[in-house]
Amino acid sequence: MERLTYLNNGNAAYISSLYEAYQHDPASIEMGWQKFFEGFDFGASQDSAIESPETTTTLTKEINVYNLIDGYRTRGHLFAKTNPVRKRRQYLPGKELGSFGLSDADLDTVFKAGAEVGLGAATLRDIRQLLEETYCGPIGVEYKYANDPESIKWFQDKMESVRNKPGFSQDDKKQILHKLTQAVVFESFLQTKFLGQKRFSLEGGEIVIPALDLLIEKGAGNGVKEFVIGMGHRGRLNVLANIMGKPYKEVFAEFQGKTQDHDGSFSGDVKYHLGYSNDVTTVSGQPVHLSVSANPSHLEAVNAVVEGITRSKVDFKYSGDYNQIVPVILHGDSSIAGQGVVYEVLQMEKLAGYRTGGTIHLVINNQVGFTTDYKDARSSTYCTDLAKIVSAPVFHVNGDDAEALGYVIGLAIDYRQTFHGDVFIDVLCYRKYGHNESDEPRFTQPLLYKSIDSHPNPKEIYAQKLVAEGTINQEYPKEIEVAFKDALQSFLDESKEIENIVTKPLYRSAWEGLRKADETGLNAIPETAVSAEILEEIGNGITTLPTDKAFLKKIEKVFEGRRKMVQETKIFDWAMGELLAYGSLLKEGFPVRVSGEDVKRGTFSHRHATATAIDSGEEFVPLNNIGASGKFEIYNSLLSEYGVLGFEYGYASANPNALVVWEAQYGDFLNTGQVIVDQYVVSAEAKWQLGNGLVLLLPHGYEGAGPEHTSARIERFMALCANNNIQLVNCTTPANFFHVLRRQLHRDFRVPLIVFAPKSLLRHPLCVSPITEFTQGKFRELIDDAIVNSGDVKQVLFCSGKIYYDLLQRQQENKRGDVAIVRIEQLYPTPFDELKHIKEKYTAATEFIWVQEEPENMGAWPYLCRKLHNYNLNLQIIARPEASSPATGFSKQHVAEQTEIVNRAFGKN
Repeated sequence: MERLTYLNNGNAAYISSLYEAYQHDPASIEMGWQKFFEGFDFGASQDSAIESPETTTTLTKEINVYNLIDGYRTRGHLFAKTNPVRKRRQYLPGKELGSFGLSDADLDTVFKAGAEVGLGAATLRDIRQLLEETYCGPIGVEYKYANDPESIKWFQDKMESVRNKPGFSQDDKKQILHKLTQAVVFESFLQTKFLGQKRFSLEGGEIVIPALDLLIEKGAGNGVKEFVIGMGHRGRLNVLANIMGKPYKEVFAEFQGKTQDHDGSFSGDVKYHLGYSNDVTTVSGQPVHLSVSANPSHLEAVNAVVEGITRSKVDFKYSGDYNQIVPVILHGDSSIAGQGVVYEVLQMEKLAGYRTGGTIHLVINNQVGFTTDYKDARSSTYCTDLAKIVSAPVFHVNGDDAEALGYVIGLAIDYRQTFHGDVFIDVLCYRKYGHNESDEPRFTQPLLYKSIDSHPNPKEIYAQKLVAEGTINQEYPKEIEVAFKDALQSFLDESKEIENIVTKPLYRSAWEGLRKADETGLNAIPETAVSAEILEEIGNGITTLPTDKAFLKKIEKVFEGRRKMVQETKIFDWAMGELLAYGSLLKEGFPVRVSGEDVKRGTFSHRHATATAIDSGEEFVPLNNIGASGKFEIYNSLLSEYGVLGFEYGYASANPNALVVWEAQYGDFLNTGQVIVDQYVVSAEAKWQLGNGLVLLLPHGYEGAGPEHTSARIERFMALCANNNIQLVNCTTPANFFHVLRRQLHRDFRVPLIVFAPKSLLRHPLCVSPITEFTQGKFRELIDDAIVNSGDVKQVLFCSGKIYYDLLQRQQENKRGDVAIVRIEQLYPTPFDELKHIKEKYTAATEFIWVQEEPENMGAWPYLCRKLHNYNLNLQIIARPEASSPATGFSKQHVAEQTEIVNRAFGKN
């Protein structure tokens, strides 16, 4: 309900009308009024009591008290004592009694509205005291905007019954102090032993460590078997050492510049970007698997990856049970407010294809980003305000109060496990140093750092609290601090004896049995043919619509045409080649997941992997009706590249035995997901020794569609190719596409596959493949011309992708037996040896030319030009002129340019 509804309408006539309506039909008035009238004993009949001036005044006061309760629940967070080093901004109206039509004279009056907060009839003084302690202490809460009355009531009952005050045992408090000591001493130890080295310390926000410890402890008690953690660099080393159980001596060895054992292809990364996984046992004896995902300096890029990993494990490890695995993301205040990918990923929270059962978001709110003050970092009141888009509750917690945060983290995991929704915890703290330990923050934040300099650390504050209340004696904090420092010194001494850090095996758990790709493996192409009988079985299954449902006539025609391919012509187009690849993998027990914008029907209305009944809207998925043991899932995604691509990358990393496909609506749009390509797809194995088998389908081809619907930027990908890190293909036949998809799971390693997918070829009459090309052979990296007399060939045209069919048409029209057209289907790893054999085959040829649609400074040519001389394969080039934009937006100009390319290829200038 709107805040102040009661106050604005608190008059006798209005109340009388409401009461009348309530008596007639309780559901006809707002829930708050219903609750009020239910609990209010008028003591007389409606006719006499409701019209009595004295009763009306009493009723109005009761309403005002209820309005005060609602005001605290709705706006109390604005007045909570959550900032340890700064004064909070002032918000008006405030929480004065006068704002609610009450005064000090009412403080000792007993109000029945006290029942609303569990007190029964109580004085206004007691009611306000409860509200102050619950909503205006070290914890501020935003939750009233939720659309779910059940969750609102759940929070109110949980929080108000204990007044948001922790109830930890002595053992719990000692454990909090123990973890807080580890957090504080670890940072100070690194500062003194490795002076001047960057570590992006957690100092000022150390209470995050005992909070994570409590989260894992309580989560394990609630049935959680695994936590997947994503975070930026701030505090990562502390989390790795004190939560993940990464050996301290390994951390110290990394500070000394010692590296992991590896081959030459491993370039590594800075220590505060590294991931880690470990099995730990909680204090209560529960085993829990923990993992922190590697993350680049794109601070929020890991969010989507963590969610993808979690969903993958939900699907294949935990049989769909969200309660057994929890994603946890640690944000910075500036990055959560400023990075758009946070919004993209948050919008996935309730979507069927991307749901993970709720995420715990923990914001380390330093109140400054690099050097930028929070007032310059966002327009919103809080850095967490985007939580409201999914009605996620937000807790704002004072970073000096370890027990308050511990209490909130427990409430958060309870909520997540109960309602399967996201929870945000905004930890108001500070950053002891500048952006890094050698930075000078006083250049831009002199007043803030004057306050920070004199502020005690959270361990000192908590230790003093425990001593004051008699939980521990005065010596206890010093004893555990000295013991931990001594232990760290021992680990430092041990680290000096280490030559290289011994890492865990790369291919464990789900990756067991797989290996790192090498040149030998990549050059050995497995047999991926499928028998005619199985193809026909799959084909019949995916072309049969249920007879008890009505479908769009156009869909029925599509399925009839496909059924004809299976039963009569035995010649398949692109869409059938793709669907047969999926179906054959499903038959072999491999799961297949396809995701992206409009992928169910396909951007170009070619795939139709689902059919929708016109009378009920029910979706029919043919590939799940072929009697296969593998599961097929296909999801139209939200309009996002960055977030969804990161999610699918994470999904593929957690299950290498699934074919995971992300398709861009147009290949051009991948540019908004470039961070994931640069930081994960092409480099994660070199930086972090992480494998991945994700498939990207990027529609590419010059058809006069303009600069935004033409190019998937082949040149960018080829510039990123090195050490067999990815595979780039530009197939020209449905059969070759069929084989390359199957190849992805029929090798003992995984490498990302980038497919420059066609557009016009989807319906090109020549872009078809007979069934024999599916039942025999394997993927062909290069396809030679079928020309009969190679000795007649004077000119060899090398090309890739759609341009082949333009060249083929001219070759056939002019009966040019002297010109051979050779297709490079795999651009990387480039089949240079086969290219060399082609050159040796055409002994009479005097011209060897690379022909491409793209401008000369784009496409494959810049890479090939750089590499070909190593193989004595000097080629000429025919392409569009160099350009800054990938294509023209004028159809006539496009046709002229395309015609000129073909004319030049066949000797017409």
